[in-house]
Order: sequence, then structure tokens, then C-alpha cells
Amino acid sequence: MWDYILKIIVIGDAAVGKSSLLVRLTEDRFLVDSDPTIGIEFGSHLVTLETGERIKLQVWDTAGSEQFRSITRSYYKGSAGCLLVYDVSERSSFEHLPSWLKDVRDQAEEGATVALVGNMADLPEERRQVTQEEGAAFAEEHGLLFYETSAKTGANVHAVFNAVAKHVYERHKAQGTPSTQGPPHISLDARPLEGGCCL
Repeated sequence: MWDYILKIIVIGDAAVGKSSLLVRLTEDRFLVDSDPTIGIEFGSHLVTLETGERIKLQVWDTAGSEQFRSITRSYYKGSAGCLLVYDVSERSSFEHLPSWLKDVRDQAEEGATVALVGNMADLPEERRQVTQEEGAAFAEEHGLLFYETSAKTGANVHAVFNAVAKHVYERHKAQGTPSTQGPPHISLDARPLEGGCCL
């Protein structure tokens, strides 16, 4: 059972490890030789806050290739959280971040929490093309959370999803968002503990 449902999208260039992050989160394993995502993949995960309240994350893993971009944009609607992922060993995936971030700002919920994620941080230093300092600077400039992760080892994967969930929860509470009523599109949606219809 859970108290709230939160929609999170995972976006970024193809082959930066978005699907691997989702599988690590939901199945606690490394996705070896993953095929490119066609459209959208979905997973869910339960986060327990320090208050004891539980948030069910609905995580939407989007295709990174340009041919699916018009399709995947439709899934941004109602997203209160986003992981913007790049590969620390692929400079171009970092350089494309402004375009992805614009999509989020235009399409997701207003004020959506965005975490910048430098994935594949387990790779040897000589393969790295984007420094941790560069990632942190981009995040600071645009008001994003920042984590470097490794879907292979699991480093910081749960931490970044938990941080996004906590940030969205605290933002909605601070704004005084009613927990059991309000517009249908609200992304932090209180669920009756005795059950009820699923989203």
C-alpha cells in the first residue's frame, strides 16, 4: 500500500543507460546488452519517507532516439519529477542536455523537479569525457539536483530517485497542495490506504 503516487520520466539521448537505471531500481540487477527502447517502458518502485509516508513512483523510461521524440513528449504531461540522463563517457549526450531540458520545461508539470544524472560513473577515468565539476555546474546553473550514478554497480541509483520523490513531496506540502482533492492532473496524489482504483 502507498499514500501517494508520483510520475517520473527518464529522458536523455539514446544509449546513456536510461533503461539500465530503471531495471536497477525496480529489479536490482544490471541490464546487460539492452535493446534500444521503442517508445516507452514503465516500472514502479516504492519509496518510504522519513515521515513514514510511502510514495509509489511510476517511472516512465523514454526512447532517446529522435524518431520517437514526438511520441515520448506526450508522456511528459503530469510528470512532477524527471531524471535528465547523460553518459559521462559520451560528450555529445552532455551537449544535448539543453534541448532535453527545454522539453521538460515546456511539457512537464510546472515547476517539476529535475535531477541531472551523469550515468556510467564506474567507467575508468581515461574514458570520461565529462567531469563531475561540469555536471555540477550545469545543474547549479539550471536549478537541478545532481547525481553521478552507475547502473552497473547500483551506485546512487536509489539515492537519486529517492531525492526526487522527497523534493516533490516537500514542494507540494510547502505549497499547501490538498492531499485528497484538487485537479485530476496532480502528480502527488494521495491514495486511500484501504485500497481503491489504480491509476
